Amino acid sequence: MLAGELVDENPELAYAHAEAARRRAARLPIVREGAAETAYAAGKYDVALGEYRALRRMTGAAEYLPVMADCERALGRPQQALRLLREAAGQPMEPASSVEAKIVEAGARDDLGQTAEAARLLRATIAEVAGNRPPSRAMRLPVARLRYALADVLLTLGNRADAYVEFVRAAGLDDQGDTDAQERVDELDGMNIEFDDSDDESGHDDESGPDHESGLADGAGLDVDEPDTAERTDTDDTYR
Repeated sequence: MLAGELVDENPELAYAHAEAARRRAARLPIVREGAAETAYAAGKYDVALGEYRALRRMTGAAEYLPVMADCERALGRPQQALRLLREAAGQPMEPASSVEAKIVEAGARDDLGQTAEAARLLRATIAEVAGNRPPSRAMRLPVARLRYALADVLLTLGNRADAYVEFVRAAGLDDQGDTDAQERVDELDGMNIEFDDSDDESGHDDESGPDHESGLADGAGLDVDEPDTAERTDTDDTYR
C-alpha cells in the first residue's frame, strides 16, 4: 500500500491515501488499519481512535487497546487511557503489545502526576520481561522502549544518573535507531554541541573549537552497566 511507504517521510500524505482507500473499502480491516496507523502518525489522534475502535469491533483483537489508550493520552484523557488498559489486562496479546500497554500505562500515570508509580511499573515490567536474560531478537526493540520510557521518567524524578544508565541500555538494544536513545545519551554526556560555521572578524575560521563540557562530568565515573545483552526498544511513537 502506497500509504505504508509514505508514512515515515510524509504522514499527512500517507493519511490522505489511506483515507481515500477507506472511502472505497471501509469494510476491510486491513484498509481501516492503514487509515488508523497513518492518522496516528500524522497526529490526528481523534481520527485514529475512531478507526482503531472500528477495528476492535470488526476483529475483537486486544492488540489495538494499547494504541487506543495512547490516543486517549494524546487527547488529554489519561483516565480513559487507564480504563482501556484495564480492559486489556489479562487478554491474550503478543508480548510486544503487552509491553506497549505497560509503557502507555506508565505514561498515563505520569500524566496524572503519579511519576514514582510510573517508574515502579516500568522497573517491574523490565524485570519481568528481561530480567538478567538477553532478550530475543523480536523483543530487543520493546525492551529498548521500556528502558527509554523508564529513563524519561527518571529524569522527571530528577534521577539523572540512573536515567543515563537506562538511555545507554536502550541505545544498546536499539539496532535500527527506532528511538533517539543514543542522542539522549549524547545530550546527557555533553556531546550535543552546535557549531558556528561563520568566520570570525578577521575572516579566518576559528580553529580552536568549542569547549567540551560533560553533563555527567569529566568522569563523574558512573559505573554504567553494559547493555544486558552486550548489544548496542521504535515509539508514535509511540512512549509519548
